[in-house]
Amino acid sequence: MFVPVVSSTNKPLMPCHPARARQLVRNGKALRRFNRGLFYIKLTQRSDGATQPIALGIDPGSKFEGYTVKSDSHTFLNINAEAVTWVKDAVETRHNLRRSRRNRKTPYRQCRSNRGVGFRLPPSTRARWGWKFRIASWLGKLFPIACFVVEDIKAQTRKYKESYSALGQKDGLAKRHNKSFSPLEVGKAWFYKQLAKLGRVETLQGFETFEMRNCLGLKKLKDKSSKDFHAHCVDSWVLANWFVGGHVKPESERVRCITPLRFHRRQLHVQNPIEGNVRKSYGGTRSMGFTRGSLVLHIKKGLAYVGGTMAGKISLHDIGTGKRLGQSFRPEDCTFLSFNTWRTRLLPT
Repeated sequence: MFVPVVSSTNKPLMPCHPARARQLVRNGKALRRFNRGLFYIKLTQRSDGATQPIALGIDPGSKFEGYTVKSDSHTFLNINAEAVTWVKDAVETRHNLRRSRRNRKTPYRQCRSNRGVGFRLPPSTRARWGWKFRIASWLGKLFPIACFVVEDIKAQTRKYKESYSALGQKDGLAKRHNKSFSPLEVGKAWFYKQLAKLGRVETLQGFETFEMRNCLGLKKLKDKSSKDFHAHCVDSWVLANWFVGGHVKPESERVRCITPLRFHRRQLHVQNPIEGNVRKSYGGTRSMGFTRGSLVLHIKKGLAYVGGTMAGKISLHDIGTGKRLGQSFRPEDCTFLSFNTWRTRLLPT
């Protein structure tokens, strides 16, 4: 594993060996830093040295995704990320709650006209592709990425077809699904446009990735839920290696898993009333002064992230598994470290 390096002006430089990073920190030439659970060092003296071409391979997926940061000499990072899949159901729940409030004597906002005039992504599509862009931009701040290589995915589309009436006369064009109506195609186009603002973007078709993987003698697992390197990261590694070259087999198969945290935004009340027809308040992104998901250092539990709150106490969760460590911790016993919106863990070799 290599340690990311940034200059004193936050410019990403070439990663270094862990021993070299420890030496720089001991000599006072670098500072220890963490960014969303990933350790890196920041140089104390101004240094904007030359960098080598580094590629980020991206293998999109519906449930799991693969990311690989690689140069022609080393494989710096392999990431297996879980996709955001709950937005569609959350939007439907919000819609039903809003309709139910309009059928009883509950304050609600007046109906507004359609605000989706012009280009607008559906919430679920925006969340899925926005999550991919967040990871790519996060890695772009730690590594000098020269190119983003993405496996291009396509939705099944149909062209317009002429329709005929019962008398055999031409009735015009029957409306069929086209690529402009596919959320997958629209979201992909938005993702490429945003990614182009960060650097060069290259796309490869799925069959091209398949052929390159076979030429290198690499196998891909059929179990998509596996955290193994050969489940998703093997494709992202092949994509990055296509641009920078240098290897015929993966140098490092160590995988870091990333799981997005789900935050329940503040609602007017819970869905079901309790005894006495009382509806409690629900949701929110603050817990006794802490932003939910923030990394904190507890005096006994150590490193954890903040969950919900109850009776003046906060709950803490394990950063690796997400398991709740307890829900009666005092806020004054926790030291804030950084904001966080996902949990990450490094899988053993």
